[in-house]
Amino acid sequence: MINQKSIAILPFVNISNDIDNDYFCDGISEEIINALTKVKGLKVTARTSSFAFKNKNIDVRHIGNTLGVATVLEGSIRIYEKRIRINVQLIRTSDGFHTWSQNFDRNLNDIFELQDEISLIIAEQIRENFGHLNISENISAIGTNNLEAYKLYLKGRSYQLNWDLEDYNRAIECYQKSLVLDPNFYEAYFTISRSYGILASWGVIDQETGLTKAKRYLERGLHINPLSYLGHFSRASIIFWNNWDYANSIRYLKKVLNINSSFAIAYEGIAEVYMATNQLDEALINIDRALEISPLSPNHYFTKGNIYFLKKDFDEAIFYLDECLKIDPNFSLAIETKLACYMFLNDRVAFKKYIATMPQLISSELCELLFELMHTKTSSLDLKHESITLNIEESFKAVYPWHFYFLIYSGDIDKALLIFKEKINLKIGQLVNFKLDPFLEPLRSHKIYQDIERSFLSKHDTKTVRQKKQVLKSTVQPVSANQVPMYIEQLKKRIQEEKLYQNPNFSLKQLSTVINLHPNKLSWLLNEHLQLNFNEFINKYRLEHFKKEVLKSSNSHLTLLGVAYDSGFNSKTVFNTFFKKETGVAPRQWVKSQQ
Repeated sequence: MINQKSIAILPFVNISNDIDNDYFCDGISEEIINALTKVKGLKVTARTSSFAFKNKNIDVRHIGNTLGVATVLEGSIRIYEKRIRINVQLIRTSDGFHTWSQNFDRNLNDIFELQDEISLIIAEQIRENFGHLNISENISAIGTNNLEAYKLYLKGRSYQLNWDLEDYNRAIECYQKSLVLDPNFYEAYFTISRSYGILASWGVIDQETGLTKAKRYLERGLHINPLSYLGHFSRASIIFWNNWDYANSIRYLKKVLNINSSFAIAYEGIAEVYMATNQLDEALINIDRALEISPLSPNHYFTKGNIYFLKKDFDEAIFYLDECLKIDPNFSLAIETKLACYMFLNDRVAFKKYIATMPQLISSELCELLFELMHTKTSSLDLKHESITLNIEESFKAVYPWHFYFLIYSGDIDKALLIFKEKINLKIGQLVNFKLDPFLEPLRSHKIYQDIERSFLSKHDTKTVRQKKQVLKSTVQPVSANQVPMYIEQLKKRIQEEKLYQNPNFSLKQLSTVINLHPNKLSWLLNEHLQLNFNEFINKYRLEHFKKEVLKSSNSHLTLLGVAYDSGFNSKTVFNTFFKKETGVAPRQWVKSQQ
């Protein structure tokens, strides 16, 4: 059953004349996602999954079923001169009904306040229609007020999310330009930090230089905002990928989730730590949590496939790697890992077919020889060593170190062990799962390998902070028990006497002002003690008013819909749907039964 307090923000459509504004429109959509994740109790689909529908004309009911959300926000953005016009619609995925829509026309420099305003209105609409939420006064917090710095940051994000080496460098360049314009833009510091850390971990840039830069940018960002969940995430990323410090990485990732429980990438990060420490069942629990938030993330499906690869359940691994490749056919890690699965399954037919149909493979000729080494027992196999350049260093700059694996299976164990020791000491990213990597199996029986692993374990704590069962603590109620009857009585009295329900635009906030009770407390009171959301509560009064008025002879000249509008309903669909839900019959049928 779909959680009614759930939403996916689709990427806003750029209807400006300038196609270069695409990244800016995407950034605004993403910021609204980030803002709404701060509303406790609201399920928000992660960017990766909601953006899978970009430029696709798909029925919102299908989107709702795919993402498991009750509502979808879609919209468009037009930027002209120094103005920005945003049109948004909140749509119910069960039937495509537009719950709310609004146009915003502002000065472009007001974009930061506008993003917060839109995010708050969306949260309010979900609360009024679907149930209680605690909403803060401000939920969108961007680390800059400099529009040009923000634009450069968004452009950098668009590059970084391509997961391409060249684009990573472009992203860093954009972030650095952003910081020139606003040296206090902490989010830009954190994104540069992660970029350098990942490039250093995977051997793409000099490790020491890259790690130094990653730490320097991280510390600058944390100095400005030490409480940012993005700062905690960047720190966790460095601690895990660059230091292989498992316990502290988990600790900071949990800090991230305490602040933003919808940050799916943090769950993926926890899964990666559990993979590296041979706790694969815990890894599966966490990657499944990530997939609940972002069910169309190729990264999450790859990670789940990789967990099964490390479990040596290669058929199951292929299933999830295929799910990843359905979303992103060029996801290099999934492509290479799937080839590895065919190797270990000794499925020669599938292996050959896969190589023939996947030009993206990085070392197909070498992999064919590796397959033969793994499964041909004869020692007279012609390996054509001279025709292959065993460039181990370059191999460790790719997603899969095929040359290193080839060295192991070609029988040059001594050299392989020397390289293994060197790379383990460097904590190279490609070997982060070395304890379970099936390709390393021929090394494990050797004393040198065992000594290396034992030495590593003595230096690096592999005891991670395990998942603890939550202990439910008693909490103070927003409204004390002895005040509840008084507020409910006051609530009903004011609505009935003043006929507040006849205002079609009457809101929870307005009602909270009438009875002098904070909107968060009023929302809780309605849901907890009357088992109604705000719209259900107010529409019940409208319905009773309609029933009385429609039977009066003085109103016989009015249509049923006219009486409904006079009662406070502002939509034919809402009126008809609510009437049938409450009475079990259509309005016209009910009226006839009363005559």
